[in-house]
Amino acid sequence: MAPGGDVIGGIVADQDNRLLVESHQQIKALIRDHRIYQKQKPGPETMDLKTRIAQIPEFPKPGILFYDISPLLGDAEAWREAVRQLAVRIGPYKPDLLIGIESRGFLAAAPLACELGIGFAMIRKRGKLPGTLLGHDYALEYGTDRVEIQANAVKPGQRVVVMDDLLATGGTMAASVNLLRICGAEVVAAGFLIELSFLGGREKIGIPAEALMTFDS
Repeated sequence: MAPGGDVIGGIVADQDNRLLVESHQQIKALIRDHRIYQKQKPGPETMDLKTRIAQIPEFPKPGILFYDISPLLGDAEAWREAVRQLAVRIGPYKPDLLIGIESRGFLAAAPLACELGIGFAMIRKRGKLPGTLLGHDYALEYGTDRVEIQANAVKPGQRVVVMDDLLATGGTMAASVNLLRICGAEVVAAGFLIELSFLGGREKIGIPAEALMTFDS
């Protein structure tokens, strides 16, 4: 090969080597920046989900303190972390299906079902679902109420976890558990974003309960 060819080949090789070195340095910089971001962004150890819960006094009526999950839903990172933590808590129960209780229970159950790779079904109040229904009436302080589910939503023997946003006195959850047992489901647990432990709802529902946040008063 002519001497000139050797020189040209050497120049091309040098250019290729420089490009490889530059690409390698860029990749290292991207990895470093990503690691710094991962350290800085809130995670399970640093993110206080309780700060994303608004407490609204005198709502929906005088004497009631309302725990509003809207700020949690509006914070993408916090909501993603809440769903991740729910998956860690609920996954070990190995449910075949998640059940959401009307209506904020849908917000917790639906994304969690996607995370766990399973289905989702709804329990609603009277007259809100189409088709053939199964229902269960339960007592309130004054009068009664009714929860319903579509008759084909749950198969006999399926392991289910029931989800709601908040556990207070446990009346609606207990009624929902009874309804699911009428359907033939094996109700293995209940899951919540929030538990108001001072109201004693956990004792009323009679199944294992998992809550991400607990308020004692």
